Amino acid sequence: MSDTKCSKSVASYFTYAIGFTVVGLGLSAWLGWETHHTVGGMFNILFIASVLAVLEISLSFDNAIVNANKLRTMTPEWQHRFLTWGILIAVFGMRIVFPLAIVVVAADLGPIEALRLASNDPHRYAEIIEGAGLSISAFGGTFLMMVALDFFCDDEKHVHWLGGIERMVSRVSGAKFLTVAIVLGVVALIAGTFEGREAFTFLTASVWGLLTFLVVDVVSDYLEGDASTATAQVGLSGFLYLEVLDASFSFDGVIGAFALTQNLYVIAIGLGIGAMFVRSMTILLVDRGTLTEYRFLEHGAFYSILVLSLIMFTHVHLHVPEVVTGLIGAALIGASFYSSLRYKRLHG
Repeated sequence: MSDTKCSKSVASYFTYAIGFTVVGLGLSAWLGWETHHTVGGMFNILFIASVLAVLEISLSFDNAIVNANKLRTMTPEWQHRFLTWGILIAVFGMRIVFPLAIVVVAADLGPIEALRLASNDPHRYAEIIEGAGLSISAFGGTFLMMVALDFFCDDEKHVHWLGGIERMVSRVSGAKFLTVAIVLGVVALIAGTFEGREAFTFLTASVWGLLTFLVVDVVSDYLEGDASTATAQVGLSGFLYLEVLDASFSFDGVIGAFALTQNLYVIAIGLGIGAMFVRSMTILLVDRGTLTEYRFLEHGAFYSILVLSLIMFTHVHLHVPEVVTGLIGAALIGASFYSSLRYKRLHG
């Protein structure tokens, strides 16, 4: 860590996020006034955008920790690209283009027609999004479960939070095949609870989630190569991995946002504010070497990802409130943080 990074205040890491928040809340207030033409309506939209931002931050803190672990291996140039290019993809890609793409496919509309539907008939738009929930939960749950299990089933992993279990799993030969087998077993069990078309939809989306993880993993390994591989390739592989991972984390927040509002623009603003803070938090964790200092924090994040994947699978039959998801993630990360502090006191 450089002296410059050490001298930076914590607040300085959130300069862009705070600026984005001011602009975003200003736009929310304007949307509220233009929609309702009342002060009460304006403050209602402003409140919803604020709640969505807090929701996104609470759901994505584990994402920030995982991102920071990957960013540690990337150059400052690629770290900056992740904070700039990545936030454009996160806000405009996942919070605007992704919901529109769902409507385009599900309702067989053109992009312009889907945008008009979002503006003129938000309730119908929300219904179409909710109708695609089975595929989204299957894809996201499968991908995130692969991410979590791949971390624990790693024979090069030497730091273990829950020692007995993690040590045993990490020593399994051919761990990659073990993770695939576990995930396919879970998918098969859940698919058995459906019949006909729904079972086919769930299985298809799950297979695509599994294939996406494997393709990203293979491409990352290829780009990283050996020690002679160009720095740009290593940075690109990490960037691609982080963007796909961020997209998977976004599924739950985007779908959950429609429970608060059907306004696509308010959702984009609220979740975008949260995404900006998560990005800034990620850079802070990298610069301050937090993951090195608190050795079990990363483990808590991956346990949280595993729980999130199970919750996404649960969503195919039962809605789990987003606040419950956020609290479970916070509890796991808090427990890992406490264990890290305890380890530091005992071992220095």
